[in-house]
Amino acid sequence: MRPVISSGLKLCLLLASLLALPSQAERLKDLASIQGVRDNPLIGYGLMVGLDGSGDQTMQTPFTTQSLNNMLGQLGITIPPGTNMQLKNVAAVMVTASLPAFVRPGQTIDITVSSMGNAKSLRGGTLLMTPLKGADGQVYALAQGNMVIGGAGASGGGSQVKVNQLSSGRIPAGAIVERAVDSPLGGDGTFMLELNTTDFGTAQRAVDAINRNLGPGTANALDARVIQVNAPARPEERVGFLARLESIDIAPSQGIAKVVINARTGSVVMNQAVRIQDCAVAHGNLTVVINTEPVISQPNPLAGGSTVVAQRSQIELNQGGGALQVVRGGASLADVIKGLNTLGANPQDLLSILQAMKAVGALRAELEII
Repeated sequence: MRPVISSGLKLCLLLASLLALPSQAERLKDLASIQGVRDNPLIGYGLMVGLDGSGDQTMQTPFTTQSLNNMLGQLGITIPPGTNMQLKNVAAVMVTASLPAFVRPGQTIDITVSSMGNAKSLRGGTLLMTPLKGADGQVYALAQGNMVIGGAGASGGGSQVKVNQLSSGRIPAGAIVERAVDSPLGGDGTFMLELNTTDFGTAQRAVDAINRNLGPGTANALDARVIQVNAPARPEERVGFLARLESIDIAPSQGIAKVVINARTGSVVMNQAVRIQDCAVAHGNLTVVINTEPVISQPNPLAGGSTVVAQRSQIELNQGGGALQVVRGGASLADVIKGLNTLGANPQDLLSILQAMKAVGALRAELEII
């Protein structure tokens, strides 16, 4: 009989063959970032108007009415005290954005608008002018514009149909930058490169590649993550210097052997450094099946009793095969996958098997459960 290979095993073997290839060189800009060159989060609170009867229910969201009264007061419109405004076309929203590095006043950035109250939909709404503040409380951008949502929805008679998300969306170029963030580069004569992952081998290889391409003594590693690079003395030369620096190719060193297990989804992912030693594993499945069906008891017509419905249950207990299986040690990820697949375990069972193999020392890898 021809053996059947599952699609999951085929995928694992394909990944193993790809990971078995020698590590390729990568650009330094893909492995590290320049300290100080980063985005800054912005946040703001505003109102969205022009909704087609799908706004906040003001009796349940009093902050929407309060915000509207404050805005109208700033525009010279006074609302009599005690007025109960039943608004349906207004919604309170939170506006978030990221302020890119080196952005200048007058440039535009994208924003994300999310409903804060109980609005049914923000479709077709217009965001009123909303100041966006940073962590220091300063206003860095002003947001305003019309939002387009890709979702759609309808309801009636207790039924509801909704496609995609209707309570949040994005406005491209919806905010204008009003304040720039200072990002000095090489002001003290040095640049700081921060590796994306902590690794002594990769840090040393990066230092060697930089000194080989830009001159001896240009860079030195402060630790396993930070590399100090000497900046050019003239400021106008620093941009070109960083462009050359980011394009340097580096072959990162192989990371530690690690197996990551997602206990919620049953996913198991391992890198190419994982190794196993010879071990014997017994694995069996215990299945309990309970079938319950109603039984009607009909009394004799002359007995004067009543019909009774009872439940009758049948319980079946199935014990899967639990014979010892030998898992041969492997020198590559493909061998590890072949050895684990001999157990015939599903991903959920594999979680327990890997933990047991780690406990007895047969799994030569760090086991991380997320």
